[in-house]
Amino acid sequence: MDSDSGLPPNWIVRFSKSKSLPYYYNTATQASQWNPPKDADESKLKAYMAQNFSASAIRAQAGPSDKIRCAHLLAEITRTKEEAMSIILGYEAKIRAGIVSLADLAVEESDCSSARKRGDLGYFGRTEMQKEFEDAAFALKVGEMSHVVETASGLHLIERYD
Repeated sequence: MDSDSGLPPNWIVRFSKSKSLPYYYNTATQASQWNPPKDADESKLKAYMAQNFSASAIRAQAGPSDKIRCAHLLAEITRTKEEAMSIILGYEAKIRAGIVSLADLAVEESDCSSARKRGDLGYFGRTEMQKEFEDAAFALKVGEMSHVVETASGLHLIERYD
């Protein structure tokens, strides 16, 4: 048992850049998994994860300040463009009225795989996203939400976290 992390022998925590989430990796078997190993000391692991993988710890590790962190809600244009626009404008109205947060709505309504992370895309820099998305995201102030942004992926609402 690792005395700092509470993980069983051969287990370490790694960070997935594509998912922006920590995961568990066994150095002996090369197995990886999202859930803690069954023999982990839960209280030590919880403290270790809070210290090393909380939002503030991730922000400190994020590197250069030319990266930002955003969440988004995506409405793909699998229906008519007018229908997709009507849907996303309805979402925008609910968010701006304070009825629901973008993060909560993204979990249920976003057409992006980031929905399971409450729409959180993690940190990204220039040239890592579609140009229209990137331009809108970098123009936002922290805590601000965009109006509808159209890209080849569909229609987005973007909220800047950092």
